[in-house]
Amino acid sequence: MELNLHHIGILVAEIPLAASEYARRFGYVARTAIIHDPMQTAYVQFLALPGTPVYLELVAPDRPDSKLTNALRKGGGLNHLCYVVLDLEAACLHLRAEGMILIQAPIAAVAFEGRRLAWLGARDRIPIELVEAGGPGSL
Repeated sequence: MELNLHHIGILVAEIPLAASEYARRFGYVARTAIIHDPMQTAYVQFLALPGTPVYLELVAPDRPDSKLTNALRKGGGLNHLCYVVLDLEAACLHLRAEGMILIQAPIAAVAFEGRRLAWLGARDRIPIELVEAGGPGSL
């Protein structure tokens, strides 16, 4: 099984403000517009440093009862790590055999043009997102 880091998810209150700060401080460039994903109860935007393959995903709750709201009340910050995989089911099975718990079975994701993603968790409490690999030029 091959895992490649796709992005680091950062939970923020306001995506435009956070994107501006990351651009000013570190030189990040927006790679997408702000995307609404109602299945994830979130707004997201992907940023990248020029010439690097790993994204920074800014994540914000889409409503007061979003599943992200409570974590944001605790300060936000590092929210998850995401790995791109060729075979989502095989990766989920492998990580479950390694002691991880499946939090969200594979579902289609708006931000990834309908490619599926899954969520897993472990004792370190850093959620792991897996996303199916896309074709050339895809996010």
